[in-house]
Amino acid sequence: MKFGLGLFLAGSASLMLVGCDKAPSRNSASASQDHLARIKSSGELKVGLEGDWQPFSFHNEKDQLVGYDVEVAQNLAKKLGVKAKIVEGPWDGLFAGMDTGRYDLVINGVDVTPDRAKTYDFSTPYAYDRTVLITRSDNNDIHSFNDLKGKTTANSIGSTYQEIGEKYGAKVSGVDTLAETLQMVKNRQVQATINASTSYGDYMKHRPDEPLKIAATMDKVTEYAIPMKKGEDNASLKKAIDNALQEMKNDGTLSKLSVKYFGADLTKPN
Repeated sequence: MKFGLGLFLAGSASLMLVGCDKAPSRNSASASQDHLARIKSSGELKVGLEGDWQPFSFHNEKDQLVGYDVEVAQNLAKKLGVKAKIVEGPWDGLFAGMDTGRYDLVINGVDVTPDRAKTYDFSTPYAYDRTVLITRSDNNDIHSFNDLKGKTTANSIGSTYQEIGEKYGAKVSGVDTLAETLQMVKNRQVQATINASTSYGDYMKHRPDEPLKIAATMDKVTEYAIPMKKGEDNASLKKAIDNALQEMKNDGTLSKLSVKYFGADLTKPN
């Protein structure tokens, strides 16, 4: 009996091992999918954005997260057949969050720069803007970006605007939000700030008496696009995002959202 039981147990163990070898691995199955397939399997598109950069993303009087980028993200997710899961975070952590997989995409008015293009692939542009230099209304020393040399500015840490200030020789104080930078200019803590024309325009629309002005505007148009990590894993995702954006342009969705949040159609180069 012991001998027979031993054979039975050994045989059962062998069968169990064979069964385990044939069972599909969830990890290996997931690893065989590209990024777009994993997004569709999960049923959600994780999007990182700031949440405090009006009119791109901000909280309204009911504390609801709204804005141009918020609705662009929601529409893109719908086009992909999934739901948008929007996660707010500081600007200087958005790209790191995408690199580690916390976000699938960053949709945050990201402008395409040569340095970023070395690391990330970008979608086709979905909005166009201008970069402006903002000072107090009574400032008579700054009339161009070249006048920033030796001056002080305030901008979001790690932003293109911080880089521009440093490029022109300014000492840049890093802060978190547009409102903070403009408050610092208003209070003479710094002499200028650099930001998007759309954001400044929206800020002044709600605070028309603020002692601020645009001292200079860059000639080059800013292209806003959606970055994603380079590589074959994102090839089909980039194609799907580009196709969805084109559909949103063709059916007028992007234009309507632009007028809603910017007060003008900024979906074409101006």
